[in-house]
Amino acid sequence: MYDYEYGDLCFDEDKMGMKVTSGVVTINKDPTTNLIGITIGGGPPHCPCIYVIQVSDNSPAALDGTLESGDELLAINNECVRGHTKLQVAQMIQSSVDRVILKYNKLHADARQGKTLDIVLKKVKHRLVERMSATTADSLGMSRAILVNDSLVKRLQQLDDMEQSYRHLVDHTERVLRAFYALTQCFKEFGDTFAEIGAREPQPRASEALVRFAEYHRRMERQGLMLIKALKPISRSFGTYLNKAIPDTKQTIRKYADVKFEYLSYCLKVKELDDEEITYCSADEPLYRIETGNYEYRLVLRCRQLARKRFAALREDVLAKIELLENKHVHDVVAQLHAIASHMASYNREISWMMLGGNNVSEPPLFPIEMDLTCTAFQYKSVQPVSELNQDDFNDESIHNQVDNPRVYRDLPPVLKNNDPVSALTELSQLCLDTDDIDNEIHITSSSPLLLDLK
Repeated sequence: MYDYEYGDLCFDEDKMGMKVTSGVVTINKDPTTNLIGITIGGGPPHCPCIYVIQVSDNSPAALDGTLESGDELLAINNECVRGHTKLQVAQMIQSSVDRVILKYNKLHADARQGKTLDIVLKKVKHRLVERMSATTADSLGMSRAILVNDSLVKRLQQLDDMEQSYRHLVDHTERVLRAFYALTQCFKEFGDTFAEIGAREPQPRASEALVRFAEYHRRMERQGLMLIKALKPISRSFGTYLNKAIPDTKQTIRKYADVKFEYLSYCLKVKELDDEEITYCSADEPLYRIETGNYEYRLVLRCRQLARKRFAALREDVLAKIELLENKHVHDVVAQLHAIASHMASYNREISWMMLGGNNVSEPPLFPIEMDLTCTAFQYKSVQPVSELNQDDFNDESIHNQVDNPRVYRDLPPVLKNNDPVSALTELSQLCLDTDDIDNEIHITSSSPLLLDLK
C-alpha cells in the first residue's frame, strides 16, 4: 500500500476491495508504427500512478494479451515511472528499440462489481433513445451514440415481419396438403363408385370404360398420396426455418443489443468521470478517487473493455447468422417453392397422360362413354307374357301355379320355396315389386325393375 502526499493532504490507496498482483512482460513493437498499441492515463500532478486506459485491437499488446485496461505501469525497461507524467512515459516507450519490457500491477476486477445501478439506468436510457428519432432525442437533451443507430438491432423488426410471412406460408402449405388429401379421398370414393357401376353395367363397352375410369381415379389417389409424401419434408423445412432459425437469430440479436447497450453505458460512464476529472483539475481541487489511485475509474475501464469484447464477439455471431438466414431465405426457400410447383405440375401431367390412354395405344379412347339408357341393369324384356294379378286372383290354383313355376330375381336367391304358398307369394311381392300399398293391391307388370325371366 502506498501513501500519496500532496501538500497538507495524505491519502492511502483505496482499492475498493480489488486484488492487485505484479508482473513483467516483454512486448515486441510494431515495426511500421514503432508502437505497442496501448493508451495510458493518470500521472502527476493529480494522479499518483500511470495506468492503461485502452489496448488497441490487433496491436502487439492485444496479441500478447497480458496488459488490460486498468492495469498500472510501474517501470519501463527497468526504469521506474513513478513521478513521471504520462507524456514522459509515452516517450520512454517510443524510445525503446524493437521491444519494451514492462513491469505492471495487474488489476483483478470483477465485472459484477462495476455493474452498478448507474450502469443499469444508463442501459435503460439507451434502450429508450434507440426507439427515438434524432430530433426527439435532441429535443429531450439525450445524446445519441453512434452505435445506438445500429442497423442490426433494426433487423429485429424485419425478422418479425419475416416470421409472420413464414407463419402464413407454413399455415397455407399445411391447409393445401390437408385439402389435397381430402381430394385424394374423393378420388378414392369416385373410383369405388364407378367400379361398382361398371360391374353392374350390362353393356360390355360401357362397362369396360366405367371400370377403366374407376381405375384411373384409384391411381389418381395413389399418385396424390405419393405427392403428399414428397411435399411433407418441404413443409417441415419451412417449419424448421420458422420455429428454429428465425427465433435463434432474434435471440442472438437481443443478446447483442443488451451487450451493446451495456458497452455504451460504460462508455458514457467513462465520459462522465473524465468530465468530472477535468472540472476538478481546472479548479485545482483535489478529487478523492484520483488522489487514491483512481481505482473506480480503472474498474470502469476494465468493465468497458470486457463489454467491448463481448459486443464484438456477438456482433460477428449476429452477422454470420443473418448471412446464413438470408442465404436460406433467398436460395433454399426459392428452391423449395420451385420444388412444390414442380411436383404439382408433374402430378398434373401424369394424370393428364393417364386420362389420354398412356402408353397403351391398343385401348380405345376412354371418352366419350356410350351407354344405351333404354337397356339398363335393372330392366329387361320378358320373353313370356306376365299375367296381371289382382286381389281376386289369390285363389288356391293361382298360388300353386306361382309356386310350381317360380321366377328368378336378380341379386336374390334363384328359387323361393315355402311350404305356405300364400306367405311365399306375399314375401316375393314385398321384396321385388314396386308398390305403395301391398295390403290393398298387388300388381306384377312387365316393367317390374328387379324381375328377370330366365325361361
